[in-house]
Amino acid sequence: MPNILKEEILLNNDILNHSLTKPKIDTLIEGPVILMKKSSVFVDLSPFGTGIIYGREFINARDIIRKITLGDIIKAKIVEAENEEGYIELSLKEAKQALTWNDAEKAIKTKTIFELEVKEANKGGLILDWQGLQGFLPASQLNAEHYPRVEDSDKDKILRELKKLIGKKIPVIIISTLQKEGKLIFSEKYNSSSVEKKEILNKYNIGDELELPIAGLVDFGIFLKLEDNLEGLVHISEIDWGLVEDIRTIFKIGEKVNAKIIEIKDNRIYLSLKALKENPWNEFKEKLKKGDIIKGVVIKYNKFGALVSIKEGVAGLVHNLNFGSEKELRKVLELGKTYNFQITLFEPNAQRMTLVYLEEKTQN
Repeated sequence: MPNILKEEILLNNDILNHSLTKPKIDTLIEGPVILMKKSSVFVDLSPFGTGIIYGREFINARDIIRKITLGDIIKAKIVEAENEEGYIELSLKEAKQALTWNDAEKAIKTKTIFELEVKEANKGGLILDWQGLQGFLPASQLNAEHYPRVEDSDKDKILRELKKLIGKKIPVIIISTLQKEGKLIFSEKYNSSSVEKKEILNKYNIGDELELPIAGLVDFGIFLKLEDNLEGLVHISEIDWGLVEDIRTIFKIGEKVNAKIIEIKDNRIYLSLKALKENPWNEFKEKLKKGDIIKGVVIKYNKFGALVSIKEGVAGLVHNLNFGSEKELRKVLELGKTYNFQITLFEPNAQRMTLVYLEEKTQN
């Protein structure tokens, strides 16, 4: 082949590559499997290139990969747009999860009924599994047949009654998804027509402020009773501006609280308690900026690092990377101790702040 023609082909390929809008990270993409090795799978993602599933992603998806053969069209999620070898890194596990969440959202809209086995019970309700996702069925969402009727609402008695349902299959619908927690919310109350439900929901608007009784307490929030067969969720992140560790030490069933409706979606109402309280971040909008040095107390560790509070409800993250490892961070920064930090990111409107530790000496 003449050199001029080779150069023209290379130039055309280069133009094509630059003109294509390459798929981004977290995008779902599909293509045929073109090569399978002991610890990697290659997928043709023309015209964008070749995808690869390997390393941790290969290990995580072993059960799925065992069922794949050459030529199969598979869907995967992009976790790296282009690695050092030029491949697009893919995740089958994440793709399967994304598709499952999509299926759950569709099931909410169609009010699909599933007959699921009760796996566990706690004082708030029942634990179910659906397509590999854990689901929660609050006791308040049980039909009269299964609702635990006990005197004086004794929690231990309620738990004993709920435990009698373990192993039984009950028909339920999905009423909400909590992707951050990796959970689904189920209900056994699915007999009311969508028209009736819509008419009930039309009485409520975003921004409404209401005094409502607590109908259920769960690890991820509280359920408030708006009326018969209608409850709203206050997610744990919407309870207070400060850190909320154990909901059950703060609230009790039947207690009335003031809440504000912040979202109405998929025939569900979501509320907030903290929306009715003064936002503590507003105090620092004009006072603090990136580069400022402040004092803060370490209030909690998480997988990313340590949360440091400068006022109740205003906290920033000190990342593990600043110390080399999570273990080293915990050696230096003790819970309850006060230290000096420098602000590296300050976005009060988004309630976001990151910090770096400045010195070893603690300030008591």
